Amino acid sequence: MKKTIKEQKAVLIILLSNIFIAFLGVGLIVPVMPSFMDIMHLSGKTMGYLVAVFAVSQLLMSPLAGRFVDRYGRKKIIIIGLLLFSVSELIFGLGTNVWVLYLSRVLGGFSAAFIMPGVTAYVADITSVQERSKAMGYLSAAISTGFIIGPGIGGFIAEYGIRFPFFFAASIAFLACITSIFILKEPLTKEQLAEISANTKQTNFISDLRRSINPLYFIAFIIVFVLAFGLSAYETIFSLFSDHKFGYTPKDIAAIITISSIFGVIIQIFMFGKIVDILGEKKLIQLCLIIGAILAVASTVVSSFLAVLVVTCFIFLAFDLLRPALTTFLSKAAGKEQGFVAGMNSTYTSLGNIVGPAMGGILFDVNIHYPYLFAAVIMGISLGITVMWKEKRLVESLAE
Repeated sequence: MKKTIKEQKAVLIILLSNIFIAFLGVGLIVPVMPSFMDIMHLSGKTMGYLVAVFAVSQLLMSPLAGRFVDRYGRKKIIIIGLLLFSVSELIFGLGTNVWVLYLSRVLGGFSAAFIMPGVTAYVADITSVQERSKAMGYLSAAISTGFIIGPGIGGFIAEYGIRFPFFFAASIAFLACITSIFILKEPLTKEQLAEISANTKQTNFISDLRRSINPLYFIAFIIVFVLAFGLSAYETIFSLFSDHKFGYTPKDIAAIITISSIFGVIIQIFMFGKIVDILGEKKLIQLCLIIGAILAVASTVVSSFLAVLVVTCFIFLAFDLLRPALTTFLSKAAGKEQGFVAGMNSTYTSLGNIVGPAMGGILFDVNIHYPYLFAAVIMGISLGITVMWKEKRLVESLAE
């Protein structure tokens, strides 16, 4: 019988810290974007590509990483991911040429491809089905907090130097790597890993994509993709939009994002389970998409600092509630294929993150409002896709 979450608090804290640090580093780049654009004479398009290349490398590595998680164990893959992440942040902090920044983001994408499925599979292994949604809620909160509060921390630390946030991220990632080596224990035995590995040995990227088309997973994966697509387009441009339209400083941007993050995480940790019990996963996802689309449009017309803060708080909250709903469903549907499903979850996220920032950067150069309107359209499309989500069929499949 698996231990309860309370009995495994120390392990969960380490796992949540690892995923938090990984997504913290992803967000650190956001508040320094305007400064980098000025110093290195970069366009919005180039900055969008800089974010997108991270997702490209994550996409290419995610299917392999998912299989590695099932073949070599969760712990090893998490440690490798943290080490790669530390190196990538150090390189970014030292970079003075654009190609060095791209190299850093490639390594960063590889690290995310290792860390995300490794931690997700580890959490799924050590929790019971009854507590899975609560654990995934915590995991999603850690991801959301890192991704959203990253720009906030980056903005504050940047006061000591424009490159200091990256040296800070490299240091804490290396510390997390060392801590994981000594505290984490592999949750599966060698025999269990060998059994899972035998079932996935002959797979490749194309076959994994074909497996993901299974009706049990596919609609959820498509929503993961579209969510990442719209969210990354919105978040990538946020600091540039705030700087160009309102003249906000890195501290202003950091304050908005930090407050929004705290608000979202509090709701996510303490109310997510209750909201799912009341609405169900499908209705919650649809409600969040509707709110997200409306607020993305509202972002183009609000002007006061307070209005921007309120809109940002609620649009980030909508995204924060979407993630655990999707992740929990996929984890429950995965059974013994936790590595595969977590890897493909990362793959579809990467696909969305590739197109979203690049498209957002291109649209920003045309009109600063277009990325937000674009995000609203994408969320509207997502809402349409959820209509095809046959909830009863999925529940029956899970019960089999």
